[in-house]
Amino acid sequence: MTQPLEQIVRRKLSDEVFDRLERLITSGELQPGDEMPSERVLMERFGVGRPAIREAMQSLANKGLVSISHGERAKVLRLTAKSIFRQVDLTAKIMLSQSADSLEHLKSARIFFERGMAREAAQRASATDIADLRDIIERQRMSLGRAEAFIDADMEFHTRIAQISGNPIYVAVSEAMLAWLKEYHTEMLIWTGKEKFTLAEHDEIVDRLEANDVDGSETALLKHLERSRALYAK
Repeated sequence: MTQPLEQIVRRKLSDEVFDRLERLITSGELQPGDEMPSERVLMERFGVGRPAIREAMQSLANKGLVSISHGERAKVLRLTAKSIFRQVDLTAKIMLSQSADSLEHLKSARIFFERGMAREAAQRASATDIADLRDIIERQRMSLGRAEAFIDADMEFHTRIAQISGNPIYVAVSEAMLAWLKEYHTEMLIWTGKEKFTLAEHDEIVDRLEANDVDGSETALLKHLERSRALYAK
């Protein structure tokens, strides 16, 4: 029995260059903040032309591994959970715009996630955390009538609860989901009076967190998110 052919696919030169540059970063030879070698140095090192180097560098930038500024050498970036989520920001928004189901799934995922954040925060919240949350609510109250500022304070409130965990990945997840949902928070711009429900619910959540009431914090947050869920619409 003859073996099936295993075709060898020729790779673009820029893909080969990308792999080698990526190894310089992942191996630690180049550290966050370091400048990448010049185009001329890389051309000589790898024996390729300028177009292959530029294309590979752009691929590194697209993946968030380096930053490219006009007239300056590219620099190696420090990868964080926040920067990684930022790389998928546009594609996530496109996915949500193309599918009502995806938006519903995101809303459900957010509720599931924030219930856990509320429970975590109720066990760990310090006096400083509680004071910060109350300051955010006050700024939100002062933003009544200014929808954009009100929404920004709302997002800050929920992300601040995630910060109490001390886990930067939780914070990045919170910021990413809220940024994606903000694209669809159109109904908030035309509500009347519902902002005051949000403020009262935020007050109740903070009261439960301050009392270290784990179940009560989750219940208060769930009630708040279930009510506001309908405000996110395509």
